[in-house]
Amino acid sequence: MKAFLKTAVTAGTLIVAAMGAAGAETIKVGIAAEPYPPFASPDASGKWQGWEVEMAMAICEEAKLDCVITPVAWDGIIPALLTKKIDMITASMSITEDRKKTIDFSDKYYNTPTVVLGSRDVEMDATPEGMKGKVLGVQVSTVHQVYAKKHFADTAAEIKEYQTQDEANQDLAAGRIDATQADSIAMETFAASDTGKACCEIKGKVADDIEVLGPGVGVGLRKDDTELKEKINTAIKGIRENGKYDAISKEYFNFDIYGG
Repeated sequence: MKAFLKTAVTAGTLIVAAMGAAGAETIKVGIAAEPYPPFASPDASGKWQGWEVEMAMAICEEAKLDCVITPVAWDGIIPALLTKKIDMITASMSITEDRKKTIDFSDKYYNTPTVVLGSRDVEMDATPEGMKGKVLGVQVSTVHQVYAKKHFADTAAEIKEYQTQDEANQDLAAGRIDATQADSIAMETFAASDTGKACCEIKGKVADDIEVLGPGVGVGLRKDDTELKEKINTAIKGIRENGKYDAISKEYFNFDIYGG
């Protein structure tokens, strides 16, 4: 799989075009305030762009919602939802039973594998045996942190935690850790960057664990926002059927990101 970045025109305060009807419901769409290409990242002027930003706005347009992109620190994004600082989360958040104890989710809008990205100079694979004696970096409050602690803690020399995936990537490039684990598209995008090419390669896909990794990524919602959930689910189905989902995705990927 290869991810293709596109120059996007979406902004950090982007409001859906043609959505100016009086009385339209305004929804704050929470994204993680960190670079996570090709899903979301700020350009040189600070405007947010990427597949997930465009997809969130397409969902809002289909649902006839007036939406504004609202960056929030990843480790505070669920509290921000619960305290109504944002109204929904579109930040590559996996649907898991543990998270569903606190928040609700829409139907999935994509599903991709989890991989280990490691130093070219270190032999390893994405198994407990392959991680033996290695220092593995993961982002806090992610399914990857939970997975690593469950499957690799007994063999890895250390599981090092980071506030952002970008910090883990940079430490891998600098040789301070041996590997990191995250979504395949994000890892392939970094591996294809100038920094990534010089240091790293995909070491393999981790073994499936649906209990930890979940069945895919969904829009995070408050449990009592049942009307909004219905609108979002209907909109996801709508853009899948009318071709808008595929049209946006083809600008970034040459494979089906929706998954099975």
